[in-house]
Amino acid sequence: MHLQTSKKIFIYLFVYIMLVTINNINFSKFDLLKIKSLEIYGLNSYENKKLQREIKFLQNENIFFLNKNKIFNTINSNEIIEELIVFKKYPSSLNIEIKKADYLAITKKNQLDYYIGSNGNLIRYDNSFKDLPYVFGDVDPQNFLMIKKIIDSTNLNFDEIKNLYFYKSQRWDIEMKNGLIIKLPIENVKLSLDILDKLKKKEEFKKKKVIDFRQNKQIVINE
Repeated sequence: MHLQTSKKIFIYLFVYIMLVTINNINFSKFDLLKIKSLEIYGLNSYENKKLQREIKFLQNENIFFLNKNKIFNTINSNEIIEELIVFKKYPSSLNIEIKKADYLAITKKNQLDYYIGSNGNLIRYDNSFKDLPYVFGDVDPQNFLMIKKIIDSTNLNFDEIKNLYFYKSQRWDIEMKNGLIIKLPIENVKLSLDILDKLKKKEEFKKKKVIDFRQNKQIVINE
């Protein structure tokens, strides 16, 4: 009887040691796979520190079970981000490569100046990029990106634009740095700018100050 009891105790002890050992191994593996390093590329020092604070929740997360949607949503909430790639570097590092939006123009919203980014976001103005065209009017960034795309498809040099004026009718005026005002129609904007390119090559149009395309099939030109 005593011998059987000893055998049972030995078996229970053996099973306990095995379970503890297996659990310790598993815990150590899970601990090894916790994120210890977050590397961000593509931002300046200030932007990097700001984003590091925003994604601090990733520290000590298991690299296998990361919620990618949460990562992307958190980072993409930053208005300067245009593209990002997340790399898992096993066993415990996460590398994040970021492409920042280009600053295309400046506009005002609620009495504050903002950059219009190539990602379609309004980005807080910090006085770093002064030589950008100013967009007047209550414009949605997507409207601006549409006119920018049309301009870029023509021979009109966007860098030579001083100001753009957006109207409630969805129409645009363009003021060039040389003083020329281009009044665009609501439709056929590209066609108008292509015609403008041909007009500018003619000597008699080089000193004109206003070229008005608003009338259907008519061009009004003022000194």
